[in-house]
Amino acid sequence: MVDSTLAQVGKNLSEAMMILGDGQREMEMGTERRRFSRTSIPGPLQGDGQDVATILHLVHNLIHEEEEKEDKPSQQMQNVGEQAHMALLGHSLAAYISVLDRERLRKLTTRILSDTTLWLCRLFRYENGSACFHEDDRAGLVRVCRLVINVRYEEFATEGYAVLSSKQPVIYQSSSCRPGLGQHLCSQLGLPLSSLCTVPCNTIFGSQHQMDVALLDKLIKEDIEAGKLPLLLIANAGTPGAGHTDKLGRLKELCDQYNMWLHVEGVNLATLALGQVTSAVMAATRSDSMTMTPGQWLGLPAVTAVTLYRHEDPALSLAAGLTSSQPVEKLRALPLWLSLQHLGHNGIVQKIKHATALSQQLLQKLKSMASIKTSVEDELNSPVVLFKFSQEMSAASSGGSVEGYCAGEKEVLDTFNRWLGEQLAQLVPTSGVDVVELEDEGTCVRFSPLLTAAVLGTQPEDVEELVERLSELVPVMSSTMCLRQDFREESHRHSASLRYVDDISWPGLGVVRYEPQAEGMDESRRKQVLEKINNELLRKLQDLDTDIIFSTGPEFGAAKYTIFVGMVTEDVDVSELVDTIAALGRDIEESGRLLENMTEVVRKGILEAELQLQKANEEKLIEEGMLRQIPLVGSVLNWFSPVESSIKGRTFNLAAGALNSTEMTYSTKAQAGRPSLQDTPTHSSKRLSGQRLFRRSGANFDSFSETSSIGQADEMTREESTTVSSSIQPPTSALAQEEDLSSVSEIPPEKVQESSDQIHNTQVETEEASEERQHEGREMEQSGR
Repeated sequence: MVDSTLAQVGKNLSEAMMILGDGQREMEMGTERRRFSRTSIPGPLQGDGQDVATILHLVHNLIHEEEEKEDKPSQQMQNVGEQAHMALLGHSLAAYISVLDRERLRKLTTRILSDTTLWLCRLFRYENGSACFHEDDRAGLVRVCRLVINVRYEEFATEGYAVLSSKQPVIYQSSSCRPGLGQHLCSQLGLPLSSLCTVPCNTIFGSQHQMDVALLDKLIKEDIEAGKLPLLLIANAGTPGAGHTDKLGRLKELCDQYNMWLHVEGVNLATLALGQVTSAVMAATRSDSMTMTPGQWLGLPAVTAVTLYRHEDPALSLAAGLTSSQPVEKLRALPLWLSLQHLGHNGIVQKIKHATALSQQLLQKLKSMASIKTSVEDELNSPVVLFKFSQEMSAASSGGSVEGYCAGEKEVLDTFNRWLGEQLAQLVPTSGVDVVELEDEGTCVRFSPLLTAAVLGTQPEDVEELVERLSELVPVMSSTMCLRQDFREESHRHSASLRYVDDISWPGLGVVRYEPQAEGMDESRRKQVLEKINNELLRKLQDLDTDIIFSTGPEFGAAKYTIFVGMVTEDVDVSELVDTIAALGRDIEESGRLLENMTEVVRKGILEAELQLQKANEEKLIEEGMLRQIPLVGSVLNWFSPVESSIKGRTFNLAAGALNSTEMTYSTKAQAGRPSLQDTPTHSSKRLSGQRLFRRSGANFDSFSETSSIGQADEMTREESTTVSSSIQPPTSALAQEEDLSSVSEIPPEKVQESSDQIHNTQVETEEASEERQHEGREMEQSGR
């Protein structure tokens, strides 16, 4: 029978996982929902406490709080399978076991530790080894260094760090090691940074990611001659960036020669569990210690890292912290002990084999793809695949100019590969690809299923989808890379209005800024006009019927008030694209200038109309006399001697910018014939059905990004502008010539109609006022009679 308390632990864990992962219990509306709506605000403890379910729901809300703010769909915890539940159960059982009496706890923890150590040593071919379980994957190496210091400095236990002054210890590491590892060692051990020696990798012979053994030998000899003590060498069985393995066999011989400790770490150590292992990785079994992360390889959450080592003195191991006399410390191995038993030997090997098979599947697909360059060292069964977009291969397969590759070539390629990795990670999230920065090869895309497949549940179908997406993105990148120089040259051709911004960090066709004519403007006014025009230009470009993405660029980019043009296909007419950007910018600039001029003309016209009305009132006063202005007397005078009013209406001519008399209008009882703007016929579009903007004629319509030519749209714009121009009277007065109203054809039709309606309303109001005065005069005359 199972202990009732132990069974309750498992039951509580299952219920907690259901609430946290799936949210099975629906919260009631009202008070409870409002209480959880402010979970991010700390509050006092409840006086009577809360039940477990309520607390777990609070945790669930804290986990998904950001998703609710951004209106994102709630996501479950990633691939928490049965083996993951066993690891989580191990943490709960560890707390339960820790309350047992000391003797029972000692026997149980000893069994757990010995079983786990034996299984790991047999699984990864590390004979006669001991195991240290630690939360931080760097802690095992720190304890190994303490062990080596205790071994090499016999008086260290009594004299402490004073004995290190006689011979300074030296720790060697590869330049391809993970960043910050050597500095962490020195800070934890209390050693100066001068005790750390970084060995470069081969640059002429051999791999660019493997430690240069000959140079290491030379450095060790120089340190010995300088009175230093070579202490430990850190080697890689799978570098953090590229996944390459050092020459571990030769390094082990060199360490034996100089009595140094060899420590190995890396993701390729997982392949030691397979039936066929490369000789380069097999040499790691001869090392003095190696650190592994089985939790990542097998998809086990919160499982400790393991450092396997060989040493015969348990006292020194205890002094270095590799072992512990506290039974509770040994319980760190309990989650891994449960998970290994649940998976079994076959299950563990199958997971690692599945990850390496995914890598080989992707590697074989990539070798047959144009414009993709894979890692030079494609080892058999390597669990890491490194690839990048290759400029040399893409230049030969696409049209366009390639002379511009020399300027910032490496930086531009790094930008494109960074974009490629981000797009693949977004399009195929279950693939687990990420972007890495390497010193020699630049930016690359990495596929390391041993670190991600168990958690994300990556399958061969995901690799196929990754290859499919990659085959769609690469042609667009190739064409964009080839057309970047053409875009630069075309932008320089419009240097009077467009300015090309050289931004090598932008993964696209290029960056331009429309520069308005700024004569006579101060700097602040110029910036306002620059921002207004480019913002309006960006909006108009985004409204065009095209697949090209126009944006403001990165959120924290250095370039301001600029237009960022995204990726394009090879059938894009760059000349038409740049011409359209320049034309739209000029239209916006001239329209804004014309509206400003029109505003000034209308303002002057209104002032002139007010002066003429005031003058007309004065003339009326002189003509009629003061007596006629008195109500009663004026009525009597108008009865005996009627006076015809001489006040005439006025109309404001927008094109001429002047006030005209309405006498001719009322004499003919009709306006001079003018075609209405709404009735003006426009030409039909000449663009072919289904054809997008900025695409050359005869282009393939089934390409990845359907873009088309802009010639037809530009012609439509010119025709519409011509139609508007023909419907407006040409300027005749000197004021109109001075204000350069000949460009009124550039005004959008809706703006012109709006202004015309406003002026017509002003004219009607003026005429109505004149008629009203005449009507009042007649009424007064009749009343006088």
